[in-house]
Amino acid sequence: MDGEDEPLIVLRRGDSVRAWLNVCPHAGRRLDWAPGEFLRAKNGDLVCAVHGATFELDAGTCVAGPCRGDRLRAVPVEVRDGCVWLAPDDAPAVA
Repeated sequence: MDGEDEPLIVLRRGDSVRAWLNVCPHAGRRLDWAPGEFLRAKNGDLVCAVHGATFELDAGTCVAGPCRGDRLRAVPVEVRDGCVWLAPDDAPAVA
C-alpha cells in the first residue's frame, strides 16, 4: 500500500467492518470480474473470477480452489461517525 492506490474489498455488517486487498493469493490478480463486480457462491462466499478460488468472508480464508488454506490480506479499517475509514498503520487488521 504505502501511499499507492489499492483496490479493497469491504464487508460491513452494521458497525462490524472488515477489509481485504482485492488480490487473490493464488495468482495475484483481482478477484472481481469487472471493477466492483464480484461473484458470490450461494452461501455468500466470495469467488475469484479468474481461477474460482472461494473465500469465506469471516476471516478471508480460501476454502476451495487452487489456494485452499491461504487467506486474503487483511487491511485495518474502523467505523467512525458512521463511515468506514482506513485505520492507523499500527492498528491490527481484523483477520
